[in-house]
Amino acid sequence: MWKAPNRPNHEISQDYNDGIVTVYSVSDAAQPGYKPEKKLEVKAKLRYAERRVGIQRYYEARQNQVQVERVIRVQRGIAITNQDEAETEDGKRYAVEQVQTVDGVWPPSLDITLAAIRQRRGGTEE
Repeated sequence: MWKAPNRPNHEISQDYNDGIVTVYSVSDAAQPGYKPEKKLEVKAKLRYAERRVGIQRYYEARQNQVQVERVIRVQRGIAITNQDEAETEDGKRYAVEQVQTVDGVWPPSLDITLAAIRQRRGGTEE
């Protein structure tokens, strides 16, 4: 007789079937005293599940002059901060605006709020 897997505390199994996101750490590569130059280093490549951007999250971000584009859920395991950037498999790059832990799902997960980046690396607007 088949039995469903027993999850700790009977959490819901989370799938990550919507795509792959690359998370970059951002540092300054310029010489001291020169104009800051963004240097990206790959932190991790993770599978993600697309989440719905709620009305409250959207309008609170707009009050702070931030345009929330997406919310994605990834498996917890690496330290992702709001100083990082993320790039989805379609080539769009986003700033990590907020990182939240998620309760009640298995495996342990993070919800990452992604905001639009308005400048490219060369300084021209998109």
